[in-house]
Amino acid sequence: MTHARIALVTAAAARGLDEDLPPLIDALRRIGAEPVAVDWDDAGADWAHFDAAILRSAWDYSLRLPEFLAWAARAARLTRLVNPLDVVRWNTDKHYLAELARAGVAIVPSVFLEPGEDAAQGIARFLEAHATPEFVVKPAIGAGSRDAQRYGREESVEASVHAARLLAARRSVLLQPYLERVDAHGETALIYFAGAFSHAIRKGPLLRRGEGPTRALFATEHISPRIAAPAELEIAAATLAAMPFDQPLLYARVDLIHDADGAPRLLELELTEPSLFFDHAAGAADRFARAIASLPSR
Repeated sequence: MTHARIALVTAAAARGLDEDLPPLIDALRRIGAEPVAVDWDDAGADWAHFDAAILRSAWDYSLRLPEFLAWAARAARLTRLVNPLDVVRWNTDKHYLAELARAGVAIVPSVFLEPGEDAAQGIARFLEAHATPEFVVKPAIGAGSRDAQRYGREESVEASVHAARLLAARRSVLLQPYLERVDAHGETALIYFAGAFSHAIRKGPLLRRGEGPTRALFATEHISPRIAAPAELEIAAATLAAMPFDQPLLYARVDLIHDADGAPRLLELELTEPSLFFDHAAGAADRFARAIASLPSR
């Protein structure tokens, strides 16, 4: 695919916000490919024209998921969609965390409330089962920390209102303890191309007490390079091995935070549209471009 026509799939709302696109376009051109950024919902886009459509920054998908998945199914019939359609369907709903936990992956403890359940009762059960001073309410289908908020135990009424609003909109709710080590240590994101570890970054804490959910496309992130610890590499490898898909995938990002004992736990597995933070690792864009070039022909 070194001379391939490559669609880098983005969204109108993400134009100018995806810092990975310019270096990736340059890296693909250096190996002779013909990349172009295309909005996923561009009615005039001819997906059959491309040798591959690489999902990059379709960051409004969580607000329009049925429409996005319908588009992904159409695109997959016309070109090579990467990551593939079955991966996208699975990864856009955080219920996958329960599946990974059943496979033995150490996740951040997660409880789901489903539409039709009573939010206040669900949160009360969660707090009874988890001796956590703070917890997080977020939608099971969401991106960029939109509609996610951090609460103290004494704010269960406010948290119930938040959860009830999501449930009333027919959105499943994810409850998790807030692991306080994230305030000092941040998150670690480990990034893989074609199954090989590329680099890691540190994200500063995103959720602050007393701040409502972000109204932007995604919450502002504070990023710096990080050397992944052996225990982090170990859980990342276990997470990727537990995925119910043929491997390796073109890209994967494993987001971890540490519990009170200092052990890493999976927060999210990003396989659909994650930032890959090329600017924080020398040669990362070129490594990714070579991984794209090595994709077999459709």
